[in-house]
Amino acid sequence: MADSTDSSPRTTVTKRGGGDPASRGRTTIADGVVEKIAGLAARDVVGVHAMGSGFSRTLGAVRDRVPGGGGGKSGVTRGVKAEVGEVQTALDLEIVVDYGVSINEVAGSVRENVIAAVERMTGLEVVEVNIAVSDVKLPDEEDEEPEARLQ
Repeated sequence: MADSTDSSPRTTVTKRGGGDPASRGRTTIADGVVEKIAGLAARDVVGVHAMGSGFSRTLGAVRDRVPGGGGGKSGVTRGVKAEVGEVQTALDLEIVVDYGVSINEVAGSVRENVIAAVERMTGLEVVEVNIAVSDVKLPDEEDEEPEARLQ
């Protein structure tokens, strides 16, 4: 019969801080970070000619040429607006598509690419991606780039 009053010493190992190191603090992700990820992911889709409206692209191009004028959205985030919470995010994108593509297919591909990239890189759940198609780029149309006259 075994004696239940074992008097041998027991060793208990405790971890400093306790628990998983990944849970020892908080990570916050700025709206601009999600906007950059989404902007790059959207531009990767075939059929997306540009991001943002023609007017916002023109203003952005002028702003980019003026020294110290980069106070607005960069080219990467132009046409992208994110609302980031603690565990979820919602995105609004404004795109210009190439003439001849199926807008529904391009929008679906943009949605898939953006959701995959944002969720993979941030761990946030993307609850919605709203896409507004603001223009169609015609084959014979010049890009709306202002002349570089500013000095």
